[in-house]
Amino acid sequence: MADRNQLVKAVTSYADDFLNGLPGRKAYEASGYGAEEADAALVPEESGTDIHALLEFLGQRVDGPGLNPASGGHLGYIPGGGLPAAALGDYLAAVTNRYAGVFFAGPGAVRMENAMVHWAGGLVGYEKGFGGSLASGGSMANLTAIATARNAMGIKGRQLEQSVVYSSQQAHHSVPKALRLTGLGECVLRQVPLDDRFRMDPAALRQQVQADKEAGLHPFLVVANAGSTDTGAVDPLGSIADIAAEQGLWLHVDAAYGGFFLLTGHGRRIMQGIHRADSVVLDPHKGLFLPYGTGMVLVKDINHLLRANRYEANYMQDAREQSLEHSPAELSPELSKHFRGLRMWLPLKLHGLAPFRACLEEKLWLARYFRLRAQAMGFETGPDPELSVTYFRFVPHGGDADAFNQTLLQGVQRDGRIFLSSTVLNGKFVLRFAALAFRTHRHEVEVLLDVLRSLLKAQGMEIQERAPTA
Repeated sequence: MADRNQLVKAVTSYADDFLNGLPGRKAYEASGYGAEEADAALVPEESGTDIHALLEFLGQRVDGPGLNPASGGHLGYIPGGGLPAAALGDYLAAVTNRYAGVFFAGPGAVRMENAMVHWAGGLVGYEKGFGGSLASGGSMANLTAIATARNAMGIKGRQLEQSVVYSSQQAHHSVPKALRLTGLGECVLRQVPLDDRFRMDPAALRQQVQADKEAGLHPFLVVANAGSTDTGAVDPLGSIADIAAEQGLWLHVDAAYGGFFLLTGHGRRIMQGIHRADSVVLDPHKGLFLPYGTGMVLVKDINHLLRANRYEANYMQDAREQSLEHSPAELSPELSKHFRGLRMWLPLKLHGLAPFRACLEEKLWLARYFRLRAQAMGFETGPDPELSVTYFRFVPHGGDADAFNQTLLQGVQRDGRIFLSSTVLNGKFVLRFAALAFRTHRHEVEVLLDVLRSLLKAQGMEIQERAPTA
């Protein structure tokens, strides 16, 4: 008992010091990658090691170098969360070791996870008859959805070369990966053209589907975005749903990043039609600020999930006979699984929905604010952001603009107070601003603007900032 109390005290003290020290920590620390001498300390030994020595190692070698996702300065990629209340949920789930895979073994845990799925399904606009599960992230959720689509649409191996999948250049990399893993990599894969806001063009989709049918092919799946990683683009879901219904396609919407913006009025407006999708993916570790490893897949007809994940095993017969509702093991590829529901349920119940909604609305505002301020400094920017991602680049009067912006990015990362990432759009190297960390506020945006201003001046650029215009 005393040993356990001392262990918990040491760990919670470390966590408190980490969280209290966040304002002074960098968002990105480039040093520490070459610490080969630390490798030996990672390997278990016959005798144990003092917890304080282990925590010191953790602080220096794990929580020091690289990206600090807990920082409000994390404005690159799509930031994750890490709410302390969710961490406490994980602690309780691990200590009790409650099993959440099968109702018979953990009825309370399964009911909690199902309740989270049902709440999120209602947010999407699904009514009775849908189902889903909590996954390790968007990649596993996309894999589950695409495997379900293949099974529901009856795609057999002999049909692969004639079957057609439609997505866009903005599809997350987990989508083509899921197609390969589910054996659909041999299908005809069409990238539908985009409009000037990087959204799928419904007219081009309809034309391509019709042309493929006339050519004797078998279109069966279209993957749309509700918040692309590169630009935050939201495809015209209602128009795409119309085409899917007309042409008999399974519509899958990847809303891993954007889905929980449905908590806001703006999100509901731009994602109109998402309820018509056959399957949807959301990531609570993005829009609900939970720790990494929290994704979700929803399927409009739960029977498709049940058929895609059916199993037979004699040692599971007790579970089949004593089940009052569907288990995650029946609705996903996982049998042994972490009790993810507690990390989601505890903060949502503890804090209520209002602060989550307010935080998401703040991130929408920050993206628009930054874009206007960057324009006023002379940066080229993309269109008014649909969610909380926007992109920008500086075009000098002479020289290679791509190289110049790479230098800017390196300068931001070298400074370390803010972390940005980059991408390539229409063949041009651009910088990305992605506000979703719950600790990101206007202060962090002002720091970024100051860093960019200093870097431009260091490169000999004259900045005559004009007043931002809406």
